[in-house]
Amino acid sequence: MNPDISVITLGVDDLKRSLTFYQDGLGWETDGIIGEEFDNGAVVFFKLPSGLRLALWPRKSIAAEMGVEVAGAANEVLLSHNVKSRKAVDDVMAEAKQAGAEILKPAKDLVWGGYGGFFTDPDGHIWEITWNPARN
Repeated sequence: MNPDISVITLGVDDLKRSLTFYQDGLGWETDGIIGEEFDNGAVVFFKLPSGLRLALWPRKSIAAEMGVEVAGAANEVLLSHNVKSRKAVDDVMAEAKQAGAEILKPAKDLVWGGYGGFFTDPDGHIWEITWNPARN
């Protein structure tokens, strides 16, 4: 298997609320909700600069498609967004808070020399916003 991941899908409780958070709150571009004409088909895709896509799909639809019970938010997955400066970390954290994110840990200096913080989206998915001086 070629380990080329093309889509990361987040299970959400309220597709419209999550669309609003990412599109209106964080400014991500999307064509909006598509696939509503299909059973369990309503989904939102965001094309990321890397070519990767982030999908939002209702948890109940994922469970129905896979034939499993609906699960809650998983906190064992961490979505990391590396930015180019300390200021950019603060800017993204402020933007996320304004969009309705819960700030888990405000941005601070990290023991390894970087700077970063954590927030959750409306469905509990954890985002890490980090500046790594070794990457710039």
